[in-house]
Amino acid sequence: MSVSEDRTVQATTAPASGIADPAPLGLAGFATTTFLLSAANANWMSAASGAAFLGYAFAYGGFIQLLAGMWEFRNRNVFGATAFSTYGGFWLGLGLWVLLVAPKDTALQAGHDKAWILLAFAIVNTYLLILSTQLTMAVFFVFLTLELTEILLFIGGFANSSGLVKAGGYVGVLTALVAWYASAAGISNGMTGGKLRFPAGPPLLR
Repeated sequence: MSVSEDRTVQATTAPASGIADPAPLGLAGFATTTFLLSAANANWMSAASGAAFLGYAFAYGGFIQLLAGMWEFRNRNVFGATAFSTYGGFWLGLGLWVLLVAPKDTALQAGHDKAWILLAFAIVNTYLLILSTQLTMAVFFVFLTLELTEILLFIGGFANSSGLVKAGGYVGVLTALVAWYASAAGISNGMTGGKLRFPAGPPLLR
């Protein structure tokens, strides 16, 4: 991902690839869809179906984030390309699972299915988290809070613990807030003109 303090000067001119930084868009898509699912996991949607995230798993978190990943390939940003494409695929895959597999599962099977999915993505997220220490602090905190969310949710799924799933929902909402901030920082630092900038913070490792 290229939400970087080091790129704030470069962002005022046309990128070498000829396209704008896609990271703020990818982060916004991730944050919004994560918020919708996490609000359901936190039991905030008591008067709703809890499936508000589903359409956006395909449209915003899935398709738009996947496009952001493809544009990061164009920008020769291997981290951003891998991260956005991975989580675009995550949302598309989760949406397909909800539509095609979950209706055939018992509640226990569905919980274990989601736990296996989240465990697999937590493994990928672990090395993305480690490598994000070389990016901005904002991006690092996105992957840190996401790691905690995935761990709580997959343990809660395997243990059939609604309490842990609810806790994962709360941390997921925090993840969404951090990702929204990182998106806003990327937009502000990529705008030509204007003086309002949101600091993204220096990398932990240089």
